[in-house]
Amino acid sequence: MRQFDVAVVGAGAAGLSLTHRLAASNRAAGRRLGIALVEPPPGPARPPERTWCYWERGVGRWDPVLAARWERLAVVGADGRRRVHRTAPFSYKMLRSRDFEKYVAATAVEGVTVLRATVAEVADGAERAVVRAVDGAGAPVEIAATWVFDSRPAAPPPGRTALLQHFRGWFARTPHDAFDPSGAVLMDLRTPQPARGVSFGYVLPLSPREALVEYTEFTREALDTPAYEAALRDYTGRVLKLREVEVTAAEQGAIPMTDARFPTRAGRRVFRIGAAGGATRPSTGYTFSGIQRQTAAVARALERGAEPVPPTPHRRRHLAMDAVLLRALDTGRVDGAAFFTRLFDRTPLPAVLDFLDGPSHPLRELAIGLRAPVAPMALTAAECALRRRPRVRPRG
Repeated sequence: MRQFDVAVVGAGAAGLSLTHRLAASNRAAGRRLGIALVEPPPGPARPPERTWCYWERGVGRWDPVLAARWERLAVVGADGRRRVHRTAPFSYKMLRSRDFEKYVAATAVEGVTVLRATVAEVADGAERAVVRAVDGAGAPVEIAATWVFDSRPAAPPPGRTALLQHFRGWFARTPHDAFDPSGAVLMDLRTPQPARGVSFGYVLPLSPREALVEYTEFTREALDTPAYEAALRDYTGRVLKLREVEVTAAEQGAIPMTDARFPTRAGRRVFRIGAAGGATRPSTGYTFSGIQRQTAAVARALERGAEPVPPTPHRRRHLAMDAVLLRALDTGRVDGAAFFTRLFDRTPLPAVLDFLDGPSHPLRELAIGLRAPVAPMALTAAECALRRRPRVRPRG
């Protein structure tokens, strides 16, 4: 059986980010940490192409392969009023999974062995864990590692509130200039609103004639593809006034938005990272930035020779505030479109981005909270405090 120091299971954003950081650490330290990246072979087990967006200050690790970046974001209220915000000191960035994968494959080579196999089992052990898989030809693959980081999607644990951020997007092309590539539309709330939750359009221009246009909902249930297609036709036609649209590609997904707790420890030698390890920010569905904080912490721990337990990349008070917002949307106590319109109308966008990314000051967060509908949010906060979250015991 082949032996490794680290096995990374899954080659999505979390698995590849960790592999890239560990290879860079090998290169910088001149060491040879043995890393196995176990990814599915070509076929139905591989995830479809995806687009990730995030914001950060200055130059970032993935800037060489960005599809686009913007310094201005717009929020359009249900009343049609357009509020354009500068993002400084942040930039809003877009990354395509295919470019990300190629970049990691080309640059994360020091100490990395790629095994193309579908993982069937990760068995914990006292000194090592064992990963059992099957390759594309049906042959068994078995490796052992001191530490295993499992990034495969998992069903979220039970929480008090469970919504989905679900969406379908078109990569749209028009015969005439229709988009402004100098800025993106973060939320366009002129879409028909559900009874509970919120819906909105999302426009990421790539050129004057090309953009990723998404229809998104924060609700309990995802739609079927025909319903998303109808919503996109309505949004591009009625709202954006686009009469001729060529759809060159599409992507669809659903991201859990829940106040459940995600243990990162799955055994003595096995950990979860990425969405399965709590990297998703519950109130927004954004995951990529959380993945970067989590995988950076793991890489630093391994450099020190410490136990590399992945941290939950969001502060407790932020998760508590997110739980209140999710509950308020789910119960219908707050009107989702009105809430987000008011939030971005009364709060500078950089302050909101700072809060959503984690490092904001409590006094600034209090100021943001006071701009929300106080009575329904206070009632919901009290309800969340009284309602116990189902307990999930981490192993190990």
